[in-house]
Amino acid sequence: MKGKTLDTAGVEAAYARIAEAIDAAGEHSELFLAKLALTLAWRCGDPAVVEEAIRVALLDLDAETVRPAR
Repeated sequence: MKGKTLDTAGVEAAYARIAEAIDAAGEHSELFLAKLALTLAWRCGDPAVVEEAIRVALLDLDAETVRPAR
């Protein structure tokens, strides 16, 4: 990915905050994650970066149940 990225401490802080928000969302956690992903994609503004983030996020998932679209 290009552009500004978080350092390790920033990633850890983001992970902690997202985990807290998932807990707060409760039964709506999947909707929260979808809204978060779309908001971050909108804020990013670069379709290639969004595409790369999707590719990276799909890594190491169960290959039998997840198939990348591209």
